[in-house]
Amino acid sequence: MDIRSIDKESAWRIRHEVMWPDRELAYVQLKDDDMGRHYGLFVGERLVSVVTLFIDQEEAQFRKFATLETEQGKGYGSRLLRHVMEEAKQAGGKRIWCNARREKAAFYRRFGLQETGRMFVKGGKEYVIMEYPIIFLYGTS
Repeated sequence: MDIRSIDKESAWRIRHEVMWPDRELAYVQLKDDDMGRHYGLFVGERLVSVVTLFIDQEEAQFRKFATLETEQGKGYGSRLLRHVMEEAKQAGGKRIWCNARREKAAFYRRFGLQETGRMFVKGGKEYVIMEYPIIFLYGTS
């Protein structure tokens, strides 16, 4: 198992397959993908999980977090999320947040992210904005 930087096109492929397979590929492409840091978790040479991290001064947002359906429940997503949270901290982030699909909120709560009470609907899916102050999650050192 290995986590490395990947190109946006590799992230798009997994995003599309996992998140929105019934939509066109462009639906999973973000207009600011060129400004994000794309990470992938590999099992051998097979890419199984992806996430994109955006850092703006002391705030970090992870987006389009997806793990192949056949690989879910094996801890790959957890490992990748921990990696991204550490990357955000190393970059000076004080807060990390995401737009979580409502049905996935319990997964993010395991990492200390809390629902903000702000919600929205996109593509017929309910989302909740979740956040966590990194400084408290990992300490100040």
